[in-house]
Amino acid sequence: MRIDIISIFPEYFGPLDVSLLGKARERGILDIRLHQLRDWAHDVHHTVDDTPYGGGPGMVMKPEVWGEAIDAIIDGGAPRLIVPTPSGRPFTQAVALEYAAEPWLLFAPARYEGIDSRVMIEYGSRLRVDEVSIGDYVLAGGEAAVLVMVEAVGRLLPGVLGNANSVADDSFAPGAMANLLEGPVFTKPPVWREHEVPEILLSGHHGKIARWRRDEALRRTFQRRPELLAGLKDPDKGDLRVLAELEQDPG
Repeated sequence: MRIDIISIFPEYFGPLDVSLLGKARERGILDIRLHQLRDWAHDVHHTVDDTPYGGGPGMVMKPEVWGEAIDAIIDGGAPRLIVPTPSGRPFTQAVALEYAAEPWLLFAPARYEGIDSRVMIEYGSRLRVDEVSIGDYVLAGGEAAVLVMVEAVGRLLPGVLGNANSVADDSFAPGAMANLLEGPVFTKPPVWREHEVPEILLSGHHGKIARWRRDEALRRTFQRRPELLAGLKDPDKGDLRVLAELEQDPG
C-alpha cells in the first residue's frame, strides 16, 4: 500500500519508522511518503493560511497551496483522499478495514481552523474524499489523527502482524466480535501478587475457553459501551443468558 501525507510538520511522523509499521516499511509492505506543504507556497514566507471570510477567530489554510500540492502528488492518479476533521464521519474499525483494501491513501491533515472547503469540493469531483473524525474532541492539528489512522490501517495489511489471526479478536472486529469490546487477557505467571489467572484459561478446553472469552466481552461491553449491544447480531443462547444476568445485576 502507498500512503502519502501532506503536512506543515512532516517531522511529526517519526513514529512511523518504529515498531510494526517501521518493519512493514522496511519490507516494502507500506510505502509511506511525507510531503512538506510549504514547498507549494511561493511567497517569501511560504504562507499556507489566511484570515477567514466572514470574520471570526483563527486562520484558514489556503486552497491554492493545497491544490498545487495534491495535483503534484497524485499526478493524474486517483488515491483516496482523507481529511481529518472533528466534523467528519467517525473513524471506526470498519472504516480501517475499508481503507486497508485500498492501494493508495492520501492524508491531508489541517492546522488552524481547517482547510478551505473548496478543496474538498474540487477533489470530490475527481477522487473519493473522506472527511473523518477520530473522536469528539479537538486537537491542535490533524497529524495525530493521521498517526492513529495509519496505524489502525497498517496493522491490518497482510504480513504486518506476526500472527495474522490476531486481528480476529480485536474489539469491533467483524464477525463474531462485531459490536463487542475485547475481554481481559492474561499471560504467565499463573499467580501474580495473589491475583490468579481464571482457572478456565488453564483448562485446555477450547470450547469452554471460547465461551468464557465471549461472556467476558459481553460483560465488558455492557459495562463500558452498552450502546454497542443494540447492534449485536444473532446472539446465541449463551449471549442471551449473560445479558439477562447483567440486566438483573449490572454490577
